[in-house]
Amino acid sequence: MAVSRPPPTAGKFVVVGGGIAGVTCAEQLAIQFPSEDILLITASPIIKAITNFKQVSKILEEFDVEEQTSTVLENRFPNIKVIESGVKQLKSEEHCILTDDGDQHVYKKLCLCAGAKPKLICEGNPYVLGIRDTDSTQEFQKQLTNAKRIMIIGNGGIALELVYEIEGCEVIWAIKDKAIGNTFFDAGAAEFLISKLIAEKPGSKVAQRRTRYTTEGRKKEERTKAKPGNVGSALGPDWHEGLNLKGTKEFSHEVHIETMCEVKKIYLQEEFRILKKRSLAFPKEYHNKSVKTTDKEMWPVYVELTNEKIYGCDFIVSATGVTPNIEPFLFGNKFDLGQDGGLKVDDHMQTSLPDIYAAGDICTASWQPSPVWQQMRLWTQARQMGWYAAKCMAAAHLGDTIDMDFSFELFAHVTKFFNYKVVLLGKYNAQGLGSNHELMLRCTKGQEYVKVVMQDGRMMGAVLIGETDLEETFENLILNQMNLSSYGEDLLDPNIDIEDYFD
Repeated sequence: MAVSRPPPTAGKFVVVGGGIAGVTCAEQLAIQFPSEDILLITASPIIKAITNFKQVSKILEEFDVEEQTSTVLENRFPNIKVIESGVKQLKSEEHCILTDDGDQHVYKKLCLCAGAKPKLICEGNPYVLGIRDTDSTQEFQKQLTNAKRIMIIGNGGIALELVYEIEGCEVIWAIKDKAIGNTFFDAGAAEFLISKLIAEKPGSKVAQRRTRYTTEGRKKEERTKAKPGNVGSALGPDWHEGLNLKGTKEFSHEVHIETMCEVKKIYLQEEFRILKKRSLAFPKEYHNKSVKTTDKEMWPVYVELTNEKIYGCDFIVSATGVTPNIEPFLFGNKFDLGQDGGLKVDDHMQTSLPDIYAAGDICTASWQPSPVWQQMRLWTQARQMGWYAAKCMAAAHLGDTIDMDFSFELFAHVTKFFNYKVVLLGKYNAQGLGSNHELMLRCTKGQEYVKVVMQDGRMMGAVLIGETDLEETFENLILNQMNLSSYGEDLLDPNIDIEDYFD
């Protein structure tokens, strides 16, 4: 029997996911259609809201991410109805979504913003923790209080922050690249930051504006509604603030970096003893040479790296990136998927199935991008995509046309690493430019690092670390693709006020 589809006017605007993309999308739809109910389906009792939004320049934006109970959102937007439940099944033919609580919701337009899950190096091992959301951070903090040594695997933003923030505990950091922070930096910027890692940290921290609810602090029965395997939404840029990341030892920073390697095997203590393998003690520096000795101590878990070194530790943090959380929506639906496993979306955030949109970490941008934009699974893009998806859903519903949002013209991201302000613009790591480009650098140790990527006399990207005040000028120069050959090295001369040139 042919499935009868409800008329397109039936059903509601439905958004799945309580992270930044989903909440931004639902808010925007609520503003566009004040007399309609907007449904937001989320497995977690806590949603992510954007506060203190600031447009720094044409494209660069700064904001705080605040965890709130869903009632706060419903009070701000009376036409948003939050349904606290996981998704059981999506029936795209019938324009219907089934939730774990047994209900079904008919949609006219649906936006999937279910985020991504951490890639764990090893599933089901009690000594391997993945950090992605508030719950996993709480667990990490608990484990750290008794830890003397931990191992961090991965080279993205969370790994970078962890290594800097952890005190009183030996940290062995294994990365598959030559230099730290490969997603964000080249070797030069990494070198600039490593000096900060070795230096003692200042005692007091700047007070953070982000306030946060954690699921811990709320009534326990609210927690049990969300199944333990449910994915919380991703952490905010200052996720470690207010957490006491101290181990048991009385020193500030002990970090050893193993580069160009990955995890080969993980052994539990018993297995390790039976195999009579030998592990290395924490490498100590003598006359600037790293001295390796056999470890006398027994550890709960051992990691063998692909460079043949074995280290014991109390636990392992897996911070090796994320995979789009698409499983709940696949059964019975023929979505086109990107190479990274995300739902492919076109330049109007539409998936390959009618009336279904996607935004944030779950999706793979499959349009022909601007030459200076690339997708990265970051907060700023989740917000921009959620906002733009809502605009596209509204336009399609009303029969209007809509142009691609300006934020996709240029990749622009501002964040903080090791307490430095970090601005990334365009093809900041010369992504996809081949060998036909040149780099210009300016570096003041401990203060600022400026790198510009040039191609055929035009600026294609930049990395700015520290308070450089160059972001707006450089953003404009990348956007207008002006030929800068005549300026040569003057472009980065600190004695020349470059803003005056290009006002």
